[in-house]
This record gives sequence, C-alpha cells and structure tokens, in this order.
Amino acid sequence: MTETDTTTDRASEDTSRPLPGAAAVGTARRVFAESRLALLGLVITVGVVLVAAFAPLIAPYDPTAQNIAEAQLVGPSLEHPMGTDQLGRDVLSRVLYGAQLSVQVGVIAVGVAMLAGVPLGLIAGFYGGYTDETVMRAMDVVFSFPAILLAIAMVAILGQSTLNVMIAIGITYTPVFARVTRSGVLSVREETFVDAARAIGDSNASILARDILPNVVAPIIVQATVSLAFAILAESALSFLGLGAPPPAPSWGRMLSDSRNFMESAPWTALFPGLAIMVTILGFNFLGDGLRDTLDPQNDTESGGSI
Repeated sequence: MTETDTTTDRASEDTSRPLPGAAAVGTARRVFAESRLALLGLVITVGVVLVAAFAPLIAPYDPTAQNIAEAQLVGPSLEHPMGTDQLGRDVLSRVLYGAQLSVQVGVIAVGVAMLAGVPLGLIAGFYGGYTDETVMRAMDVVFSFPAILLAIAMVAILGQSTLNVMIAIGITYTPVFARVTRSGVLSVREETFVDAARAIGDSNASILARDILPNVVAPIIVQATVSLAFAILAESALSFLGLGAPPPAPSWGRMLSDSRNFMESAPWTALFPGLAIMVTILGFNFLGDGLRDTLDPQNDTESGGSI
C-alpha cells in the first residue's frame, strides 16, 4: 500500500464517521425521550448549576453576615424565607452559596479523578500484561479503603482547605474511572477498526486517542455524572465532620453539623440544607441512571456507589 493510498483510506474513514455534534444531539434526544427520570434529573441538575452560578445575584443577604442580637434562630418569614441560624445568618443565602461550593468541589474533584483515572485505564487496557497488572493492583489498593475514610485521612494529612478536599475526593474516585475505562478498552481493542489503524501505521498514542477513546467515552460520561453526586455527598460529609471548607464558608454539611444542637428548637436550620443535599444527589443520580440505561445498557455493575 502506497503512502497516497494510506492517506486516501484515512480520509475516507474520517469522512464516513458521523459528525460528533449531530451524534451528541441525537443521543441527548433519545436519552430524555426514553427516560422521564433522566429528564427530571436534568432539570434538577441544571437548576442546581444555575443557582450555583448566580448565587451572588439571587441571595438576599451576605451568607456570612451575623446578627445575633436581632435575628438569632428566627423562623421562616417573609424577611428570611428559610429562617436564620444560631448566629443570625440567613439560611436561604447560605443554602444558595452552599450550592456554589458543592458544585465547585464536585466538578473539580471529578475532573481530577478523570484526569488521573482515564489515562491509567487506557494504558492498562490497551497494553495488558504486566502494565495492566501493575496499574490495576495499585487501583485495587486505593479501592480497598472506604471512600470517606480515605478522604478523611488525606485531608488530615494535607490540611483543611477547599483545594485539599477536592484533591482528596478526586484521588479517592480515580480507581472508579480507571476501571470503567479499562473495561471499555478491553471490549474494543481487538475490533477491526483498531487492527486497521495498526495496519496503516498509526502509533499507539494515535490509536488510543483517535480510535479507542471515542468508543469508550459513553461509560466515562455516565460515571462522571454519577460520581458528581457522590463527590458532593463526600464534601458534605467531610464538612459535617469539620474537615471540609474552613468557616465561615457556607457548606451544606457544616450547616447540618452546626444545627445539631437546635434540631428541636429550630429544625429549619437542618431541614433546608438537608433537602438541598438530597435533591442535588437525586438529580445527578437520576441523570446518571438515565444516561447509563441509554448509552451503556450493559454496564450495570460499574458505579461510583461501590466506593
């Protein structure tokens, strides 16, 4: 085969592939047409993201402003729709800003997990043998620890800060993405289009980037959506234990922790941040389940919940 023939074959292969944008639109329509839970999850997720993005514009008060003398533990009213806490801070404002913190931590933590886990999964699945064994045994070591305990240990070592919380949660969920990616690579690495790419002289890096990764991106997207929910839950748990974002940063988990002594006298201080956590996690889970059923119906076992 001449160089000209090789170039022509590659060009023909590229033009025969569907446009990524059109495929994405078609897939999205199919997902939300087939699953009402996915549609509900999308609505909740978009709502939470919008609240997080525009919290400074829609919050009625400064979430850290205290007014103990005049507004301590005031119940829900027109002035304070969700009441105030033990320091006279507006609960609604803190819930809105808490969404900003939770989404930020969740997105960056999952991004860290993907940046670390996806390349490891690609390498392990593609090369196999000793490389696969080494990478996956290392992932198994991390995977063997309960996620929250590992995150607590890492934050205790690194120190309490929002950045360290993101890093700790990201490292904790790296094995999930490594496993999901490796599983996808193993299912496609012997396909004819991979053999064809080798035959025309493509490098291993090119094959991984051009031929294999696009065919395993669906389960990665599904896992990312589900992992966002668990990352937000992990951040709330760390904040509840006093290891999350340092005060006075408004965090849903810290709001729950601060309200423990007022559950009977001021239940709204725990009710609204608790509802925010529940609705957000349900939204991401519904969206992730809908995406999984449509994009990756055979993948019933790989889930962020296993950590």
